[in-house]
Amino acid sequence: MPVHLERRGAATILTLDRKEALNALSFAVLEEIDGRFDEVVASDARALIVTGAGPRAFCAGADIKELRYRGLLAERRGTERGQQIFARLDSLPIPSIAAINGYAFGGGLELALACTFRLATRTAKLGFPEIKLGLIPGYGGTQRLPRIVGEARALEIIMTGRTVDAEEAAQIGLVSKLIEGDPVDAALAFAAQFTGYGLPALGFARAAVQRARAVSLTEGLQIEADLSTLAFRTADAEEGMAAFIEKRPARFSDA
Repeated sequence: MPVHLERRGAATILTLDRKEALNALSFAVLEEIDGRFDEVVASDARALIVTGAGPRAFCAGADIKELRYRGLLAERRGTERGQQIFARLDSLPIPSIAAINGYAFGGGLELALACTFRLATRTAKLGFPEIKLGLIPGYGGTQRLPRIVGEARALEIIMTGRTVDAEEAAQIGLVSKLIEGDPVDAALAFAAQFTGYGLPALGFARAAVQRARAVSLTEGLQIEADLSTLAFRTADAEEGMAAFIEKRPARFSDA
């Protein structure tokens, strides 16, 4: 299968495995990714790591051969379907980490942008080359990229179609961290920084930050107050405060 899951400790690893096609996103692969998300949600995993098989590519983007000769209606439906699948990743109940090894172009970069965090090896290359084909990103790239790196940088990257190397990606905040060695091992180590915390608090924190994108500061502060109050009412909050006072590790139960 071109998409497979592996459990390692608290995290599940989703690997795109089409090395012969640089892990490109065919329509069948997209649907398989969606099915794998069902398995992740049904599990007790506390983090999802997304990566690509082999040293050359995280995901080189859409399978261009499939795009050619499509009708407009099929293209519109395909675009909306890709957006829906990546939106599921963006809203999973657990944090996700893109472990970017090699190329992350087009739909591959859109897949990474839908993750909560992005880590990249120093040889990683990222970009949206669609403009060179007379196209533009269609699986959320024009919307998520400016929210991460700012409108001016996003326009420049998308409208030139240029490649962003790993060093620049880290400088502009496109990736959270540059990693050494095996990308999955590095992602697991990164995930270990938060997988021991309660899932409700992690979810509230992520929701507060993400919902701030579309509202004013005043509205955002209200959202923060609401979610902070909800967090305060959880059993995990009571356990966390008790553990702090008693000077012992907290034992969170996700309640």
